[in-house]
Amino acid sequence: MTLLAGIRAVVFDAVGTLILPNPGAATVYTAVANRHGIAVDEGISERLWQRFRIEDDFDRRAGWITSEARERERWRNIVSAAIPGASDDLFDELFRHFAKPSSWAVIDGVAHTLEKLRERGFVLALASNYDRRLESVVAGLPALAPLRQRVVTSPAVGYRKPASDFFCEGVLPAVGCDAGEVLFVGDDLENDFLGARAAGLQAVLYDSRNRHEAVDERIRGMDELTA
Repeated sequence: MTLLAGIRAVVFDAVGTLILPNPGAATVYTAVANRHGIAVDEGISERLWQRFRIEDDFDRRAGWITSEARERERWRNIVSAAIPGASDDLFDELFRHFAKPSSWAVIDGVAHTLEKLRERGFVLALASNYDRRLESVVAGLPALAPLRQRVVTSPAVGYRKPASDFFCEGVLPAVGCDAGEVLFVGDDLENDFLGARAAGLQAVLYDSRNRHEAVDERIRGMDELTA
């Protein structure tokens, strides 16, 4: 599988593809809730992801239109579902936490892969459904330095992935290439892989947990991109 044939730009999703919260979201939510005097039971993870799916369904029905205000509302709803009784102060602390580079860990192999792609002359970019907090995260993680000049977030575009508008109005102008010359790399089958392909981009699924064996264009580790 020659992933980079005919490609001029490689664009990456962020969370789940290049970075992960460290410690995990449920752990952080629980610790912050405890500091605010709220005891959280073991169901926090399920409530968190259940609400996450509800918010996705809402955005799908809205045509994937978004903004910074919508993204903040989205996360407020998720926090409220995960931590019943969460105050505005609690939410604000969580929101600020995930804007800190120290709250995130770069996935193994990412730094080496980005550097090899940069040395080979590819245009590199980051394109995510995360909000503008991603800019401060990227700025504070040295491994992601090759991506700092081109960070595309869904609120800045006005659409979330998997909307074609996200890719056509956000990603392509950022890299200055035709759709067929761009390879999009992400871990989400609908948002990243199918969304990018529907917009005319090339795509590869980052499938580190081997969940999508039926997808031919996939990698298990970042080093496979430059193998």
